[in-house]
Amino acid sequence: MGAQKVRLGIAGLGRAFSFMIPTFRDHPRIEIVAGFDPREEARARFSQDFGAQTFDRMEALCASDLDAIYIASPHQFHRPQVEMAAAYGRHVLVEKPMALSLEDCRSMIAAVRKAGVSLIVGHSHSFDAPIRRTRDLVASGRFGALRMITALNFTDFLFRPRRPEELDSAQGGGAIYNQAPHQVEMIRLIGGGRVKSVRAMTGVWDRMRPTEAAYNAFLTFENGVSATMTYSGHAHFDSDELLDWIAESGMKKDPQKYGESRKAILSAGDIARETALKNARNYGGSDYADTSQTSRAHQQFGFLIASCEGADLRPFTDGVRIYGDLENSFEPLAPPLVPRGEVIDELVAAVCDKIEPLHNGEWSMATMEVCLALLQSAREGREIDMRHQVGIGERS
Repeated sequence: MGAQKVRLGIAGLGRAFSFMIPTFRDHPRIEIVAGFDPREEARARFSQDFGAQTFDRMEALCASDLDAIYIASPHQFHRPQVEMAAAYGRHVLVEKPMALSLEDCRSMIAAVRKAGVSLIVGHSHSFDAPIRRTRDLVASGRFGALRMITALNFTDFLFRPRRPEELDSAQGGGAIYNQAPHQVEMIRLIGGGRVKSVRAMTGVWDRMRPTEAAYNAFLTFENGVSATMTYSGHAHFDSDELLDWIAESGMKKDPQKYGESRKAILSAGDIARETALKNARNYGGSDYADTSQTSRAHQQFGFLIASCEGADLRPFTDGVRIYGDLENSFEPLAPPLVPRGEVIDELVAAVCDKIEPLHNGEWSMATMEVCLALLQSAREGREIDMRHQVGIGERS
């Protein structure tokens, strides 16, 4: 008899879901059994691709015969949909950001604890094998104490097709809600989890796209580690250049396509046409193209160095380079068998083996506390102290 499969339902058949298709398709412990989306064209495509039930109401999905639900709906629906899934006794994997406020995070945690089900927030790039291997090397003590973490990422985030709310920070738009959780989670995982304080400045530089697309931040940890985070999504410098032109997805990138994202937005002309462009490219849309081929490299979220007393550790997409006192070496990692497979491994362990996930509600609320502090610090011009941090494997 084979290993138990997790019967998975999908809530939200959009961009995030389309990125997870190769994971669900290739992971041997997942069976997709149902999907929910208000868009008829998305449901039709899903039924065609997976031969699964479809629903136009979230409650109908929750009531169907399944073990867990992957929630990839827009951010504002995360709290009510997690609470509904928990009420039906379903385990939950919800996309980042966990929610738009700490109050929402606390409510979601209470709902899953009351129901006795697991909550995992992801995918974030702290799941990535090179980041986890860096954490293991730091924790081994081979290189002395960790002292400092440096992370930066330059992308075209702001100039990808957007709906109006995705350019409105009050509705969870912008880089802080959409991109910062990746960097914060990587740094928290490597640094031990418990951030002490945050000081940040954010950038809203484009009048036509008035949301935070850049930030600089300085984090201190309770254990004395410090970290700097830099992010820009303005489609100028591309930090994939520092990772051998391997894109965030783990696929090879063509540097000759510089400027294509910005050109597409400029050609759209206005937000209505841009929204139509996004909808057409979305899963089930008229211009949707399945680009979910399996990667032969691990995914990445920019340049990162963990500085220990005896070495600097730098994750790449195929391993970790160790810059020691007298020589440098490379610890290779096998290519991923399933892209983003670590996310499903954690879900399967929670559902089938009752193992508390690392990326649980408490861990993810602590990440959101840091992200929200980026906004507060920039707005108020001061350092923000943390109050809801947890270490690796802790609940509170």
